[in-house]
Amino acid sequence: MRFSIQKDYLVKGVQEVMKAVSLRTTIPILTGIKISVNEEGVSLTGSDSDISIESFIPIEENGKEIVEVHQAGSIVLQAKYFSEIVKKLPRETVEIEVESHFMTKIKSGKSEFNLNGLDPEEYPLLPQIEEHHVFQIPTDLLKHMIRQTVFAVSTSETRPILTGVNWKVYNSELVCIATDSHRLALRKAKVSGRNVPEEFKANVVIPGKSLNELSKILDESEEAVDIVITDYQVLFRTKHLLFFSRLLEGSYPDTSRLIPTESKTDIFVNTKEFLQAIDRASLLARDGRNNVVRFSTLEQRMIEISSNSPEIGKVVEEVQCEQIEGEDLKISFSAKYMMDALKALDSSEIKISFTGAMRPFLIRTANDDSIIQLILPVRTY
Repeated sequence: MRFSIQKDYLVKGVQEVMKAVSLRTTIPILTGIKISVNEEGVSLTGSDSDISIESFIPIEENGKEIVEVHQAGSIVLQAKYFSEIVKKLPRETVEIEVESHFMTKIKSGKSEFNLNGLDPEEYPLLPQIEEHHVFQIPTDLLKHMIRQTVFAVSTSETRPILTGVNWKVYNSELVCIATDSHRLALRKAKVSGRNVPEEFKANVVIPGKSLNELSKILDESEEAVDIVITDYQVLFRTKHLLFFSRLLEGSYPDTSRLIPTESKTDIFVNTKEFLQAIDRASLLARDGRNNVVRFSTLEQRMIEISSNSPEIGKVVEEVQCEQIEGEDLKISFSAKYMMDALKALDSSEIKISFTGAMRPFLIRTANDDSIIQLILPVRTY
């Protein structure tokens, strides 16, 4: 195998597949990146058996030559060293050649590295997925949907199913739900499909870790991402990228019963002012186990946010609301959960709907039901 390649394309491809490489694996070959070269271009592959990523670099793009292939072939190189080497090479062109016994020469300018390679035949094949039904969603929308839900997954392994995000597809709509049983994030959007019958439904759970890594790789563009869901795997495909993730096994709890359909108190408030007030109140609550702040309605469209830490002190702040409807209310909740939820809502004004001091409450943008944040209160009163 011998080829030369533009360094910046190689660095980007390596960074993408590194997201799937685990340096602490019991399978030595998976600590490497597989490089395959043919007349179409260069494919880089990384995998940790949960996630597999393949990044493709074409021979040329937009009339610019990127790769020059002298001899096709493949090799597996230690990811830890190869990724550091390519970043620090001195010139814009990199030449890679595999010699006998998988010894690999990497040259750039006057710099030359020799790395011991591994047998590419031992590298596991990417999952084979039958593409009966393909969904499409704009890349930037997919990134937003992940960001607005994945933070609410559970970090505890006691209920592994809650460490993932529940994806449901029906009636050409994708609904993403994440909960750690103390809070819930829901986001829905329309999807288009190829070869997707009207009655098609999917209900799967994708690990939060996989979605986080996918989100880091995706560009902020309006180009469509193809999504293929099977019983055990999900595939996300863009122009030059394949991203496979295993699915979590088990049934995701029915969260529809958690979401209140009526409210006793509705508050409309400026998102930024409210977020900053919660942030200030949490300064004295941070050492507490729950990071709890108290919230109560006052006269004349005012609310009070306070926090009290016996050893440290207390803070009280009043915030002007746009509108308050319904009953007076006193409630306590986690400042961190509230701040996470507010940051996920891309809106200057929010509506918070309460159904009582010990009932879950909803945070939404004023005129949009495609995104819902739900938080369970904390008993302090």
